[in-house]
Formats: sequence, C-alpha cells, structure tokens
Amino acid sequence: MAEQPTDAPAGAVDEQALDEVVTFTSDLIRIDTTNRGGGDCKERPAAEYAAALLSEAGLEPTILERTPGRGNVVARIEGTDPGADALLVHGHLDVVPAEAADWSVHPFSGEVRDGVVWGRGAVDMKNMDAMILATVRNWARVGFRPRRDIVIAFTADEEASAEDGSGFLADEHAGLFEGCTEGISESGAFTFHDGAGRQLYPIAAGERGTGWLKLTARGKAGHGSKVNPANAVSRLAAAVARIGDHRWPVRLTPTVRAALAEMARVHGIDTDVDAPDFDVDALLARLGPAADLVAPTVRNSSNPTMLSAGYKINVIPGEATAHVDGRYLPGTEDEFEATLDALTGPDVDWEYHHREVALQAPVDAPAFAKMRAAVEEFAPEGHVVPYCMSGGTDAKQFSRLGITGYGFAPLKLPEGFDYQALFHGVDERVPVEALHFGVRVLDRFLRTA
Repeated sequence: MAEQPTDAPAGAVDEQALDEVVTFTSDLIRIDTTNRGGGDCKERPAAEYAAALLSEAGLEPTILERTPGRGNVVARIEGTDPGADALLVHGHLDVVPAEAADWSVHPFSGEVRDGVVWGRGAVDMKNMDAMILATVRNWARVGFRPRRDIVIAFTADEEASAEDGSGFLADEHAGLFEGCTEGISESGAFTFHDGAGRQLYPIAAGERGTGWLKLTARGKAGHGSKVNPANAVSRLAAAVARIGDHRWPVRLTPTVRAALAEMARVHGIDTDVDAPDFDVDALLARLGPAADLVAPTVRNSSNPTMLSAGYKINVIPGEATAHVDGRYLPGTEDEFEATLDALTGPDVDWEYHHREVALQAPVDAPAFAKMRAAVEEFAPEGHVVPYCMSGGTDAKQFSRLGITGYGFAPLKLPEGFDYQALFHGVDERVPVEALHFGVRVLDRFLRTA
C-alpha cells in the first residue's frame, strides 16, 4: 500500500481506530496489573496483550523483564527521514490498588456504560496505552509512516520505583532508544474547565523531583511510667510536626513562569511575572479554579505520610521512624536538603528512601508548538497552556538517556468531570468521546512531529 505524506489530514483516523481505542482500554483494565509495591505486581499479561496488537500492525515488539513477570514492551516504527531525531511515546501498564467494595462497578471490569469506560487505569494510564495502540494500528491499515522514527514503550512499575520498568530499560537497554531526543506520556492535554466558561488544555513541560524520605529518631528505651527526656517517639513527633507545618518559599521555574503568564493572559489579568515585586499568591487567588494547575508547583513540598514506633504501650522504644513525601522543583535540591537538615534537628536522622530528578522542558520548542496545534485543531475553543506536574512519571528515568519529556495524553472532558481527582481515586473512568478525541489529537501530533 502506498505511503501517505506526513501532512496527511488527521481525519484519516478511521472508525475502526475509534472502536479499537475503547476496546483496548476496556481489555487492558480487565488485566489486573495492580502494583502494591515491593515487587508485588505482574504486568506480563498486559505486555503480551500489547505486543500481540503491535505485531498485528507489522511491528516487531520486544518484551523485556528485569524480574520474571514484570513485562515491558518496546517497538520502533521506522520513519521516512533517517536523519531525523526519534520520538519516544510511552505509557505504563501497572495501576495502583483498588478496593472493589468502594466502587460503583468492579474496578477491573472494564465496563462500558452510558458512554463511559469504567475501571482502574481508565485515566492512569491504560487509556493512553490504548490510544497509542489504536493509532499505530490505524497507520498500518492505511500504509502511513511518520517522518521520524517513533519508539513505542509500555512499561512496568511506574506506580512504584520504576526499577522494573523505565529505570531498567534506560539502564540496561539504552540502545533501543537510540536517537530519541523527546518523549511524550501521561498527564497533559486534557480539558480543564476553569469555572468561568474557559477550557484550558495544560501540556506538561516539567516535573517536580521526587524526594521520598525516611526519618529515624533514636533515644533511650525504658519503662513507660518513667520520665524520659530522650524519648525517640517524642523526638520524631516534634520533627514530623515541624516538617508538616513548614511553609516553603516561592521558587518560580521557567516552566511555571510561562504557565502563570499564559494563564494570566487567558484570564485577562494584567501582570508581569518577571517583575521583582510579583506576588504569585495574589495572582493565584485571581485565577480561581485554574490556580489548581499551578499552585502545587510554585514551591517545594514535604508531607509526612507514615509513622512507626514501639511494640507495647508501657514500653518507650529506643527507635521511631517516619516517612515523608517530599517534592522539589528544578534547581532547588540543595535548598531542599538543607531545609530538611534544619527541620529534623540534631535528634533525628533522615535519608532518601527514593529519589528522582526534577525535570524541565522548553515551552518554546517546535515539539510543544506541534502539540499545541494538534489540540487546537480538534478543540479550537480551548486554550493550551504549559504547566509543571506536581508529581513524577517515567520521563524521569528516560531523561537519563537525554530524552526531554512532555506530558501529552489528550482527552476532551465535559464540565464537571473531575479528571485529576480520579487519578488513584474511586470510580476511575473515562468518556468514550474523550478517547476518540485523544486518538485524533495523538494521530495529528505524531504525523507532524
């Protein structure tokens, strides 16, 4: 079959692709890939499912495992321009746990009801996995090849340490990503309704770094009835309270500045984000609900999440531990560590339980402009804005290979659909029409990238 030119219209997405994206989302949800941490997950069945669909599209996918059962899939689509940089398109196969008793439908049913696909992974992120598969298979049917090589990767273990997923691929199989300079994955290009009739489409161009911490307080063990000024539990509790109460200072990165400037423009607010006296909190107060996209990323954060001490009520333990979910902005890691030293004090030690880098991607790059154009073609009423993710994705691990990551998993969502609350939430679901929009926008971007 003759190849289509790379500027072929995005309308070339056929009805089969629209049907397949729904079917694939539902099928992937029914494959239980719950990641409970500590290695308790088996992505292999989902990896085999994705690999089979890629093989039917004429590709040669490889399944790779660091640990038996923790399957990853990688395949390359050869572009028409051998001198062009390659593009990585990746999604993870694992999901967080779901308690069936809390849900309206079984979380692994993949049920399609009233135009909505239900189940764990519907937004995080088996929907995007399905979009990728449907797009690639559509290209195979029409004989299309993109201009640049596109590397497809479906990964394990993103919802934990990524050691069995993108970390393993980046460290042990870097050759599969040769030539990749940019990558796209989850958490971007979704509809955000600002409460005043505007539709924003935030595209992620950065991520805060991950600094998960373990705190350890040591003291003098003894009887619970005795005065004990060296009580490890008291020392730990005081440090945890200081950390939880700490108000981190504003630190605006280039991505966040760009986000604030663009959102101010969209909302008709006259402000200069580069002015010495710029008050970010005052601007956020004027942005209304849209502030939620930016507020978590104007500062570092440190949230205590776990406490552990003792074994009997009348015994003062000699040691107590806590865990803190810390996140830091690009360029602030030294400040983050110095602040934790001060907050924990002399009686509590801390160490990284898990650490990953903060990321920043240019918003004036051609790739960002093409993502913007793809969204605007199918949502001309929308306003594309850059933003920084408060959390992290597999883009952190792939950045070790020099790959600049963006969050671009397009979805057109109705007003009142709280997309962000469904990440790791109860009754996770995605509208069928959102999936159709996603395939069309993803196809448009990848054809022109």
